[in-house]
Amino acid sequence: MQNRKRQPWIGGTPAIAAIRAGVLSQSDTRTVACRRMTSSGNRSQKLWGIIRLKQRWGLSWHGRLFVTSVMLLAIYAVVLNVHPFLAVTHRANAKILVVEGWIDEYAIRAGADEFKTGDYEHIITTGGPMAGSDGYTNDYNTFASVGARRLKAAGVAEESVLIVPSHVIGRDRTYSSAIALRKWLRDHNMPLQSFNVVTVDAHARRTRLLFQKALGNDVRVGIISIPNPDYDAKHWWRYSEGVREVIGEGIAYTYAKVFSYQSEPSPGDEQRSGIRDQKSAIEDGMRTEDPLQSKSACRHRGCQKE
Repeated sequence: MQNRKRQPWIGGTPAIAAIRAGVLSQSDTRTVACRRMTSSGNRSQKLWGIIRLKQRWGLSWHGRLFVTSVMLLAIYAVVLNVHPFLAVTHRANAKILVVEGWIDEYAIRAGADEFKTGDYEHIITTGGPMAGSDGYTNDYNTFASVGARRLKAAGVAEESVLIVPSHVIGRDRTYSSAIALRKWLRDHNMPLQSFNVVTVDAHARRTRLLFQKALGNDVRVGIISIPNPDYDAKHWWRYSEGVREVIGEGIAYTYAKVFSYQSEPSPGDEQRSGIRDQKSAIEDGMRTEDPLQSKSACRHRGCQKE
């Protein structure tokens, strides 16, 4: 009986074995591969081809362990370094000290001590309308004026304190205060090459960034961060106050860094503050800095109650 060459079973186990043994020709090998791909493709599709099974690479448990370890180390490094990054102190060689008027009493006292021990000529307070005042009414009801009174109570000489209020209320209050300072310096023909800003804790880096944006790169802005006594800065994550402060300022700094600020306050803010200015022009001229002084002057003039 004549020996007949047996054809391989394409798509079955004998063909696979023949491929491994090198028995099949190159054309037969391609045929087997194509039929296997077609058969596998039909089996890997479901729901009329809407979903399809694909081969992919995945992490082994060694890989998952490595990736998890790297992520935990990164989070640990961020937690340890985020507060020193935000609560930065970097003084400039300056004759002017700026104090944000809204800061807490402990920071006001630290600002007064900084002015007394440093080689400063003037201390400037900044800040917009006080909370709950429904916008700007007069300079007396601003955080700049409040900060000035508290600095004088802390022992700073009255002639050394300059008040630079902002008339803008709402968002971007720090930036609006920086814009108000820039306008005041320009209007009083008082060019500056450098100054230092006193603020609280993790607010420092954002404050320096916004003041630098407002006054430009020709002016060197130094920053002094006063630590918050309500929590331990080295373990800020253990305190609710520390968590709110660091996370909130971290988000706010990222926003200020990524989004560019307009060079002037918005027209709506200026319009609202302009209306307040017109209504309170006479009232500002009649006010004194301390309400007790107003009452005393009224008694001397023999004022009557309304």
